Amino acid sequence: MSNYFNPEIETMPVEEIKKLQSKRLVEQIKHVYKNVEFYRNKMDEAGVKPEDIRGIEDLSKLPFINKDDLRDQYPYGFLAVPLEDCVRIQSTSGTTGRRVVAFYTMEDIHIWDTCCARAIVAAGGTKEDVVHVCYGYGLFTGGPGLNGGSHMIGSLTLPMSSGNTERQIQFMTDLGSTILCCTPSYAAYLGESIREMGVKDRIKLKAGIFGAEAWTEEMRRGIESSLGIKAYDIYGLTEISGPGVSFECSEQKGMHINEDHFIAEVIDPETGEVLPEGEKGELVFTCITKKAFPLIRYRTRDICVLSRKKCSCGRTHIRMSKPLGRSDDMLIVKGVNVFPSQIETVLLNNGYEANYQLIVDRKNNSDTIECDVEWVSENPPKDAADWADREKLLVSKLKSMLGIAVKVKLVKPKTIPRSEGKAVRIIDNRHLFEESALK
Repeated sequence: MSNYFNPEIETMPVEEIKKLQSKRLVEQIKHVYKNVEFYRNKMDEAGVKPEDIRGIEDLSKLPFINKDDLRDQYPYGFLAVPLEDCVRIQSTSGTTGRRVVAFYTMEDIHIWDTCCARAIVAAGGTKEDVVHVCYGYGLFTGGPGLNGGSHMIGSLTLPMSSGNTERQIQFMTDLGSTILCCTPSYAAYLGESIREMGVKDRIKLKAGIFGAEAWTEEMRRGIESSLGIKAYDIYGLTEISGPGVSFECSEQKGMHINEDHFIAEVIDPETGEVLPEGEKGELVFTCITKKAFPLIRYRTRDICVLSRKKCSCGRTHIRMSKPLGRSDDMLIVKGVNVFPSQIETVLLNNGYEANYQLIVDRKNNSDTIECDVEWVSENPPKDAADWADREKLLVSKLKSMLGIAVKVKLVKPKTIPRSEGKAVRIIDNRHLFEESALK
């Protein structure tokens, strides 16, 4: 097992962490300036030479990059090593534009596995555990990342991928899965299915590692209750490496960033100004060990807070809050910023499960928003009046949270399609109105 996995790295004094980051940053900037024309041009335009970067204190001299840059340079524009040195690619879904393809050397894969192994260990994982991975495999990073991390620890790994819920539960019971890795929406669905099948007493899960989509503290409590586990958050981006960029420990108060591999900043999303610790802003990452596809000052669009408050787990790496919103997930409806997590908080606080869908439309040049919500099967409406009263209550609660009126339609359980990957929470039909107006 490599020294990357050495637990002492996770408990280094902060000054030692910063020295290590500075050393690796200097080496990385020389590497990208020499090997990536895009970076060389950007740095030249900004009047920055590799020798100007002497440590992390000079990071702000470097220009930002964003996902549009990655799309424009598809597929090889950010490749920093000869193609023959690469052993794998991973890719985004491409649902919001041209795909982003990330390349990996064997050492890049090893570092990624290490980061995911740390996440599993933080959730209590050991070589005695059975790690049940039902993130998607293939080009999506979720399955390969946790699979590699589990192998590094020596755990028995079940590479289930997503889908076929009955088979998932059969393997879970037959093989005694102890750590579940999937999206939080699918974890909630598994909990619902396990309850309906009446097999909860045969489930041996103790922990779950959930990421790839936003989820609230209320949803965490619901998953922990339905599966009888402790639920841990994990964070990553395909562009950076995949899951394992940061992860929760037993304290569950923010995710420790693997600072020996990534430098995190929080900036004002409007001005680009670096904000002090504790202030809310847009998260920016710099890869300091990845060689094939290293991103420098990459704007994630995730809104969060960084903190170095002492953690009871003993890890000294900085923590990031659960993302408080994401600019590319955010809806602007009638001039108001709406995040799906706000909707979810209201529903879970009022006795509903996270089975909902937002439909945004435009009628008579005005935005409309509807929230379809399933009632809980154990507590159906008594009659039409009760049904209407429940909808009115949710309308009131959502208006209080968002500041705008949301039409609520309460629907029967199982009406909204279940997700075996990332949940489809938003259907935004406003583009249809815009397209028809152009004709």
